[in-house]
Amino acid sequence: MRINPSIAIMLPFLRCSAFTPVLRRATRHNIMRSSLAMSTTSSTDSETKTAAAAAGYPFSRIEPKWQSYWLQNKTFATPKRRDESGKQTGRKKKYILDMFPYPSGAGLHVGHPEGYTASDIMSRYYRMTSHDVLHPIGWDSFGLPAEQFAIQTGTHPDVTTKANIDNFKRQLQMLGFSYDWEKEVATTDIEYVKWTQWIFLQLFKKGLANQSEVSVNWCPKLGTVLANEEVIDGLSERGDHPVIRLPLRQWVLKITEYADRLEKGLEGLDWPAGTMTAQEQWIGKSEGTEIIFDVKGMENEKVTVFTTRADTLFGVTYLTLAPEHPLVSQITTQSQKEEVDAYVTATSSRSDLDRSSNKEKTGVFTGGYAIHPFTKEEIPVWIGDYVLGSYGTGAVMAVPAHDERDFEFASKYGLDVKWVVQPKEDGNELSEEEAFTDYGVSINSGEFDGMKTEKARKAITAKLTEIKAGGSKITYKLRDWVFSRQRYWGEPIPIYFPVEFPEGVDAMAADPKEDDCEHTIRFDKPIPVDEADLPLKLPEMDNFLPGDDPAGCLARAKDWRYFQKDDQWFARETNTMPQWAGSCWYYFRFLDPKNDEAAFSPELDEDWMPVDLYVGGAEHAVLHLLYARFWHQVLYDLGYTKHPEPFQKLIHQGMILGSDGEKMSKSRGNVVNPDDVVDLHGADALRLYEMFMGPLEAVKPWQTSQVAGVVRFQNKLYNVVQSAAQNEDVIMDDETTKLLHKTMKKVTEDIESMSFNTAISAMMVLANHLNTLKDKVPREAAEKLTLMVSPFAPHLGEECWSLLGHQESLAYHPWVEYDEELCVDNSVSIGVQVNGKKRGEIEIAVDASQDDAMEEAMKVQAILNQLDGKDVKKIIFVPGRILNIIAK
Repeated sequence: MRINPSIAIMLPFLRCSAFTPVLRRATRHNIMRSSLAMSTTSSTDSETKTAAAAAGYPFSRIEPKWQSYWLQNKTFATPKRRDESGKQTGRKKKYILDMFPYPSGAGLHVGHPEGYTASDIMSRYYRMTSHDVLHPIGWDSFGLPAEQFAIQTGTHPDVTTKANIDNFKRQLQMLGFSYDWEKEVATTDIEYVKWTQWIFLQLFKKGLANQSEVSVNWCPKLGTVLANEEVIDGLSERGDHPVIRLPLRQWVLKITEYADRLEKGLEGLDWPAGTMTAQEQWIGKSEGTEIIFDVKGMENEKVTVFTTRADTLFGVTYLTLAPEHPLVSQITTQSQKEEVDAYVTATSSRSDLDRSSNKEKTGVFTGGYAIHPFTKEEIPVWIGDYVLGSYGTGAVMAVPAHDERDFEFASKYGLDVKWVVQPKEDGNELSEEEAFTDYGVSINSGEFDGMKTEKARKAITAKLTEIKAGGSKITYKLRDWVFSRQRYWGEPIPIYFPVEFPEGVDAMAADPKEDDCEHTIRFDKPIPVDEADLPLKLPEMDNFLPGDDPAGCLARAKDWRYFQKDDQWFARETNTMPQWAGSCWYYFRFLDPKNDEAAFSPELDEDWMPVDLYVGGAEHAVLHLLYARFWHQVLYDLGYTKHPEPFQKLIHQGMILGSDGEKMSKSRGNVVNPDDVVDLHGADALRLYEMFMGPLEAVKPWQTSQVAGVVRFQNKLYNVVQSAAQNEDVIMDDETTKLLHKTMKKVTEDIESMSFNTAISAMMVLANHLNTLKDKVPREAAEKLTLMVSPFAPHLGEECWSLLGHQESLAYHPWVEYDEELCVDNSVSIGVQVNGKKRGEIEIAVDASQDDAMEEAMKVQAILNQLDGKDVKKIIFVPGRILNIIAK
């Protein structure tokens, strides 16, 4: 997606142009001048350097000064919400959270600070409005990217991860974010791992974590299982390595048991509509009918399908099984075996996502037949790549006459089509050239003929229940969460298994760590690690390459894997947890990161949860939010939290594109490092520019040359404050007073709605006006403007506050207050037209009558010139907007 940078940068001014009439009158020239400056794209870096230097604002000295002050004074330490007796203080609270950043080796690019800046503005604003604020930060530091980087460089992932965290932390502190660094955690911290493992054990004890043989995407080169989204055309997204489908023993979390709760829990949350819809679609609740088909010649075998259109049951002409369905090998006849086996093999290399998204559906006849539950007709059974064994029952009933996909498949392979639903309206005939998929009236359906769709669906479902061939069913698209990874850099799963030896072998004399020692690991008898023995640490390994063993590289750490206890050998689980695990519950650990006795205390859960504002990108939000909500609801059921949902309000910042309008990436060469921008313009300029580019949620292109506009605003504000600091006794005139109160009202309302771009526009207008006052800048106006700008440009705000004689930080100073009466206009400027063409402007009272407007218009010479020698035939007056004089 490409956006014209000139249009993007003008958006705040276009919106601000409707601010108020008096504001437009007082500052029209300044607005246009600022707009023109901000929309210019021909500025060079050398020009902006010169502009910054000429203004005299020494950001390179001021910003480190205030960053040191905040750290040394722990300015943003999280306040206690209970007194010494343990009673809550009763103060309002805000828990402001950024989505856990992953500390990559590349560090931040300018797109990353956008969300962090937005959350920081809100945190600073809420502190100034008498809220207790928790604003923490940490690191989602496990995962495949860190391990791959370590493998490529030959450095242990622990070393590279810590170095990456140090760099990220330096960059975030450089940008002046008001995090409470005492709350910092990393998912790789061993104390954090301990409690991640503890939560897994709670899932295990509750029956929500078990083992299953799952058909997965196995990449031998990467040595791990990949998600469907990570496989493209049979190759891994990272590295283009071959991927095969294998049945592997996997740990699975039974998130499907919470499907209904996860859907209902969305009610009442303040989330973007698109994210709510994505959550609902991923959960995919469907109410319909389960239908059981007998299999010809196989007395004890059944094929079960689910459908939302039971009314079309009499139109079934074939069934389709997933190629991996367990019945395929049994139902396939000898004559079809070769063709079926070849098809199954070809399909096994494709991911579920690839199969389901492929428009061309293919299949092979098995030679077997199912029996229709009502008519007892023999129905051919096929296998098809579009049916997934991991979704639903792994089988579908095909009704070509009333399903477009089935119709195309039947047409391709010459299968029968039976029409069993016709349009409700008389005279509408069915077309044999396409499927009829709407609701209608049942035909060719025996005793159900003549019933409308909804009635027929209920009646057929009831009949199936009666004959024990099916019944009502609610299903979900959501699948259980495959939780195993065959990699080194993840949390060890705190489970071990008994080891058995052949009969006659002395268990105490045997050593399963020896290659020639025959033994069996009883995976069917999992034993949880005792909570007192947590954390279970990763072994030290010089070679942590994944290898091609699906047991994972930890299987090579035999001294770690095998151990003796109570005169018996045991083997640890060698799978590790996925990166999702640590990010499922970090918001809880932020409450209580130093607690050695619990993941978090009940008191702090009560004091701070739920998260009031959660800010992050939408790209990976669906699964993260789903998994985090699942873990949260389990902990809620177990009584560890009093809150059923973790995140009350959710905001997605829009992506910042490269200057070419494309997503930033090294391969495109369009990545902009924030270090370079800060070196040239300062951190506050970067923060201001990112918030000024356009609405927070919008996609926007980065243009380094346009940072100069906010640099000029920053310098102008600094100069205005210096002027005010030198003139104590300046009295504020009425125009400035009204503009100040209008600005305070707009900035307050815009921050509340997170409309940061228009808030900055309003402050620019006020700064322009104060700048025209030269050495007559009222101290009150300068102080109020300083307070308003401080959440956006905190270093500038603190320095200006200090210049105005204040000894304490403004971080907790009360927010500005405006007088509503001073925000109301007494007069308005309107255009005057003669015969539909604008000929001048007049200023009249807000409640002026038509006669009052005409009286003022007759004082404007340009209008009189147009009326000279003409008779006024009609007057059109729209109060507060326009006066149009029709004359001939």
